[in-house]
Amino acid sequence: MRSLRHLLPSAGSLIVFEAAGRLSSFTAAGRELGMTQAAVSYAVRGLEEQLGAQLFQRRHRQVILTEAGGRFHADVSLGLSHIRKSAEDLRLQATGGHVTLAASTAFGSFWMMPRLQQFRDELPGIDLRIQTADRDLDIIAEGIPLAVRGGEPRDWADYHSLPLADEEIFPVVGASYLAKFGMPKTVAELATHRLIHLEEPYREAASWDEWFQSAGGSLDNTARGLRINDYGLVIQGVMEGQGIALGWRHLAERLLATGLLVPVTDHVLRTGKAFYVVWPKNRELSENARKVRDWLAAQA
Repeated sequence: MRSLRHLLPSAGSLIVFEAAGRLSSFTAAGRELGMTQAAVSYAVRGLEEQLGAQLFQRRHRQVILTEAGGRFHADVSLGLSHIRKSAEDLRLQATGGHVTLAASTAFGSFWMMPRLQQFRDELPGIDLRIQTADRDLDIIAEGIPLAVRGGEPRDWADYHSLPLADEEIFPVVGASYLAKFGMPKTVAELATHRLIHLEEPYREAASWDEWFQSAGGSLDNTARGLRINDYGLVIQGVMEGQGIALGWRHLAERLLATGLLVPVTDHVLRTGKAFYVVWPKNRELSENARKVRDWLAAQA
């Protein structure tokens, strides 16, 4: 029986083939791989001869995968992707001092940044990289070890999780707004004030409507008020005296402690949800990633 060494094409030719098929161009593939167009063409021709099948239709300034080439390209792309991710995981476990944490910009700004010096003091050998996005990243596909998510663990079947903070929401205001308009003394009075609405584009977030309902009140004109799709800008607007907004306790606690934000009324909306640090079930965490996970959970 012939060995795999003689049956399988070389890794180099497969890498060239993947790039040429993805880019539909030998020239573009060469540019990406640091090769000449002629070298790419030669590698592909050798692969076709070894397999006994035509993989590309050659056209002017373009190459197109044949039906057989398309099927083979899908398998090669998938295989190389798995190999790349496994190699990255092994490299990180062997040499990686850095750990990437995917989170919202709000969490990075208002929860992580105030604790960053504490993190450095307690885990001095770890380079933490915070990757923010306006939506929850697929950390399995992205090869990211840890993420922070809000919701319920039953919705994340592919992840382990540890709690960081319960979701508690209440109105907050800045000192300059209070100086001009005074503190609302009741829920009904609050409804007459200038409100700032968070219109989260991708992540689910509680609204003023929900808060007023939970407080036994109502907001007659939900269209009134400033609307912003970024929580960081919402909080900046509050501190600048532009209005009153909903604050999430775990994000606002440091600003409340320093007096930059002030709670409005005593009512707190508790959604029953929470925020968690999550990590994939299908991949072992590196020692440094485990340390970061445990550090985050210890802050709860």
